[in-house]
Amino acid sequence: MSEKFTSVHYHSYLELDKLLNAQNLRSAALEKVPAHDEMLFIIMHQVYELWFKQIIHEIKSIAVMFEGDLMDEREISTAVARLERIIEIQKLLIEQINVMETMTAMDFLDFRQYLFPASGFQSLQFRIVENMLGLKEEQRLTYNSMPYDVVFSGKQKEILKESMDNKSLLTLVIDWLDRTPFLEFDKFNFLESYKKAVESMVQKEKDAINASDILSEETKKQRLTMVGDTSTYFMAVFDPAKFEEMRERGEVKFSYKAMLAALFIFLYRDEPILQQPYRFLSRLMDIEEMLTLWRNRHAQMVLRMIGRKTGTGGSSGHQYLKATAQQHQIFTDLYQVATLLIPRSDLPTLPEDLRKHLSFHFSSK
Repeated sequence: MSEKFTSVHYHSYLELDKLLNAQNLRSAALEKVPAHDEMLFIIMHQVYELWFKQIIHEIKSIAVMFEGDLMDEREISTAVARLERIIEIQKLLIEQINVMETMTAMDFLDFRQYLFPASGFQSLQFRIVENMLGLKEEQRLTYNSMPYDVVFSGKQKEILKESMDNKSLLTLVIDWLDRTPFLEFDKFNFLESYKKAVESMVQKEKDAINASDILSEETKKQRLTMVGDTSTYFMAVFDPAKFEEMRERGEVKFSYKAMLAALFIFLYRDEPILQQPYRFLSRLMDIEEMLTLWRNRHAQMVLRMIGRKTGTGGSSGHQYLKATAQQHQIFTDLYQVATLLIPRSDLPTLPEDLRKHLSFHFSSK
């Protein structure tokens, strides 16, 4: 029989001897009676690391698709499917916390003293996931006023540096949007048409507020001020110089052209050729949302388990984890696009030849 088709056994294929003998309870080595729930604690975190490995595998494959100057648009559906796989894994990571919480705070105290100074903060794979997605080092909360890589060995630091030096998924997406041809039309000036539509929408809102017979004059004034604030944000998008100022201040990460391309995709997402790009950008937002949910859920679990105690690795525990949910955001620019959306009824009508260009148009001639 060819070596290529030699038989393999389930047990050896999965290397179960290694996998199932990798749970070494410190309480068993240091106490006469091991802490029962330490087994659960170890297995839960090992499962996390296995899923992190799969997420890294998926992100790497997507990054390859977006490298270079040319993107095979047919691969976007594959990228979407792999992002959706990551999202399903993230859901599992969140649900897994429910299993962890079958261990009570008192159960955890039976072996917590043996964990110092180990901490989830030392998960190399999770830091790689953050770097590959696009979290910048300067954006990170410091760990006990120290750089986030201080807890890693020299070799691990090299791996982290490589993950930071490589183009992140965020950067690759920005480059891809910069290259999109959606804004280059001979007979349709998207930005000009969009600006007129926004001005019309804002004026309708002002007219509706002024015409209301149930709002007090003070409330009308407040509402009109809010509309003014919204239109001010729109104005920044109409002015490349103002947008660049926002970028320099760190308020946005996208380039001006990338933001306009994303906006066009979101506004005209029903056009056949734009449906997959829209799904891809939406899945990136889902990943961001799942990350935030996981961080918040993790923080609540820590609060339940140790209250306001310091974490085993020396962090502030719950407070640190809660803060990362707010600060460690990556694809925030896609959420900014929601501010710029307008009702379908106000959407500029595309010229017929452009609609054909954005459709799967076939002719028998």
